[in-house]
Order: sequence, then structure tokens, then C-alpha cells
Amino acid sequence: MQIEDLTIILPTRNERNNIRAFLASLPEDAQLIVVDASDDETPQLVRDIRPRNTTLIQQPCNVVAARQIGAEAANTPWLLFTDADVIFSLTYFSDLARLDASDPRLGAIYGAKKACDRFIAYHRWFTRAQRFFAGLGIPAATGSNLLISRTAFCDVGGFDLRLVCNEDSEIAWRIKRRGYRTMFAPGLVVYARDHRRLERGVMRKVVHSALRCFLLYFNLLPSRWRGRDWGYWSDAPPAQAPSRLR
Repeated sequence: MQIEDLTIILPTRNERNNIRAFLASLPEDAQLIVVDASDDETPQLVRDIRPRNTTLIQQPCNVVAARQIGAEAANTPWLLFTDADVIFSLTYFSDLARLDASDPRLGAIYGAKKACDRFIAYHRWFTRAQRFFAGLGIPAATGSNLLISRTAFCDVGGFDLRLVCNEDSEIAWRIKRRGYRTMFAPGLVVYARDHRRLERGVMRKVVHSALRCFLLYFNLLPSRWRGRDWGYWSDAPPAQAPSRLR
């Protein structure tokens, strides 16, 4: 997969402490769409640091709606969803170029998320869990490192806009159930730089994610609960749903 085949989609909200490092990890010729809901200088930093090959959309919305807005604005065959609190590994895009994405039934590729300072053990175990569930045919995708073909994205109708978290895993399951192939590529690595949620308690995050994903996967999560984050995004702005893909 070549760099011209994909658009990087980045939701941001008050990421002034992270955005410089994130942008520095991107190839200059990569197309980037930033959907920003900040009230700090994040959007100005994006304009100043990366004026070329960057589209900035300022829209007050939550992360799920931001991912959807970015996907609707892109026109490449592949969409790379990520977050501003990570950086791409030095070999990420060269490794991606060696992946064969010619299969029209390949709907999603998801990589690993690691850490280079703290919580290294947590991320190591998370990668092992991704590998385990991939062996069972259950994609365990993270929105920090998720590629979705535009064809598959449109086919499943995009993200579930009722959700405020776990939208990454949920869309990967729907893509798989629609008959597309999903691929875990552990060599495609992003590195976490911001550990705010883990600092609030590793077990809290593990239990939160595991319980919600279990309920979502087996369709046991009531509709009225899909819009509640159980404290995951306690400071997120209210969602403003974008239009669906045409």
C-alpha cells in the first residue's frame, strides 16, 4: 500500500502538548485530515507546522463523529484512523508499503500500540491479546492504528454514531461480519506518548474496555447505554452527528 492510497484521519481536542510530535512522525507527502474540537492553540499549530497536504476541519464534536467527518472528507481508497497522543514508528510507512492490500475483500488492517517510557508491560499484554483474538477470528482494533478500506467503510455505513467510545472495535467487527477479511499487522507500530487514562488506573481501563467490548460484541449493550462512556471521556464535548457517506 503506497502513501498516495491513504488519508490519515486525526480527531483533535486540546492537543497542544502532543500535536508537534505527532505531526513530526508523518511523511510530508501523506494526506492528513484533522477534525478539531479544540479551544486551545491546536488548530493554529497544525496550520503552522504542516501547511501542505493537510485539511483542517474545525467542528465541535466527539471523537466518533470526528472520525466520521474525516472519513467523509477523504477520497482515497484507504482511511488510516489514529490519535494525536501517539507517534508513528520510524518504519511504519515503509512497512505499510510492503503489505499486499490488493485483495478487494481486505476490509481492515490494524496494528500494534506500544509505549516507549511507561506502561510498557500493559501495551505488551494488549498486543498479545490482539494476537490471541485475531487467531479466533475476532479483530481487536485500536482507533490509534486502524486502516479501513473506503469500500468496506461505506458498505457498513461508517461508525456507529451512537457510541462515544469503543467505536474502533465495533466497526471492525461489523466489517468482519459483512464478509471482509481483517488483518492484524503487529509490525505496524504506533507509540503512545500520553497515558492519561492509564494513569487513572490500569485495572479500571482494562475492566471498562473488556466489559463494554463484551457487551457490544454480543449485542447486549442497550441502545440507551451506547451514548454513555462510563467515565471514559468525562470532558468530551457533546456529539454533533455528521451526515452519512453518500
